[in-house]
Amino acid sequence: MEPQEKKQKLNFHIIAGSGIVAIGLIMMLDNLGLEFPSWLLSWHTIMLGVGLWMGYRRDFKISTWLILVIIGGIYTLSDLPFVDLSGYRGALVLIGLGVYMLLKPAKSYACDGFDAKKPIQF
Repeated sequence: MEPQEKKQKLNFHIIAGSGIVAIGLIMMLDNLGLEFPSWLLSWHTIMLGVGLWMGYRRDFKISTWLILVIIGGIYTLSDLPFVDLSGYRGALVLIGLGVYMLLKPAKSYACDGFDAKKPIQF
């Protein structure tokens, strides 16, 4: 069990460190005069990236990542020059969250500590 835990920590440190270095390099190049799109380092693009990263880390099973991706994706799309969502952002966020709530599978609750997935211990 120990090697798997070390492997997961190593992957987290490599991905997080690489992401921080990449953001720092982009900021430094931007300050040196190399122009980057304004949406590249905005809060909603970072939210989109964090949402996708959270989903990947948990094999897209836990649905919290989807909320971040919906909000970040809509605001990132609205910053692109060829997409005009200026009057629709709030409505699209609410529609996306509503569809997510409607399609989210319902949790099954155990009855008196009995769960159908676990064998009964005698």
